[in-house]
This record gives sequence, C-alpha cells and structure tokens, in this order.
Amino acid sequence: MDDVKTFLVLLRGINVGGKNKVSMAELKKCLEELGFFGVSTFIASGNVILTSDRNADEIAAQIEAALSNAFKLDDEIVKVLVLTRDQLHAVVSDRPKGFGDHPEKFHSDAIFLMGIEAADVMPIFNPREGVDRVWPGNGVVYSERLSAQRTKSRLSSIIKSPLYKSMTIRSWSTTIKLSELIERGTHEEG
Repeated sequence: MDDVKTFLVLLRGINVGGKNKVSMAELKKCLEELGFFGVSTFIASGNVILTSDRNADEIAAQIEAALSNAFKLDDEIVKVLVLTRDQLHAVVSDRPKGFGDHPEKFHSDAIFLMGIEAADVMPIFNPREGVDRVWPGNGVVYSERLSAQRTKSRLSSIIKSPLYKSMTIRSWSTTIKLSELIERGTHEEG
C-alpha cells in the first residue's frame, strides 16, 4: 500500500440554500462503504478528507456516482473535485502576495475550478474597481472583496455563466483549515 495517499474532496452544490441536503455522518458512511478510509468531514458544505490507493479521477467518478444513488440530489449542480495534498498545498502557498492576510478588511475566497482553466473563466469576472479583485491561479481563482463594500461586489455575477457549474467556492479561512487538516492527517499516516 505504498501508493496510498490522502486527498481533499470538495463537493459542489450540497447543503446550499436548503437544497441537496446531505448529512455529513451519512456521507462519511457512504464513502467508507466505497472502500475509502480515514474519512473525515469539515463543516457541512461538502469538505471531505480521505485516504485511498485510487487516483483522483477514479475517486471523483466513484463519489459522483455514489452520491446520486445514496442521496436525493439535483445532479445538475452537484460535482466532485478531488485534490491531492500537494495540489491543496500549492493553492495555499501560491496565493497572491498578501491575499487572505487581512480578514478584518477583506472577504477572501478560493474559487476551485473543475475541469476548466483559470484563463477560461477570468473573462466572466467583472470586478468592481475599489471593491473586488481577482487573480488567476493553478486550478483556482483567488477572489477578494472589501468587506465594507461587499454589497457592491460583482462576484455574484459569475452565477449567470454556464462556467459557474465548474466551480466550487470556499472561504480562504476554510481553505487554510482544510490545508492544515490534510497536513495533520498525512503526518499521522507516517
């Protein structure tokens, strides 16, 4: 079992606005029944850390198929993104200079991309000068809104794009916490 790795699984479209309700305990059980181990969840927005000897694409396909069988979901909006520990670490370490350093001043998010590139989605962002800023990354778009002006943010305009179905958003604080959890999990495995 030398090729066993720890992965972060981001589920898009569950437990959002009272729709696609999935209990984290039931999700954990479902994933364990698929043969994944070390399964843990973090907050109810679809963040899972698990260990497997399968590759990321296999894991994503298995979980997507299992979710639609195990839970009543709108399959149109539910999608699964699987990241390795190194990919998540790169998202955190390759952030723009100063990004996420001032949570008292800015709302910062990592917009994870699923099967599309940052160059493909950057044109759909229409940042408002002095309110929003966005930066392309590898598999991610970094988004920051001035907290005092967040009602003037144009970030929500991306929802109208068909490309939105290929994105899942996590706050920067959640992204950092997930990175810490996956690092800790990896160290526990040796």
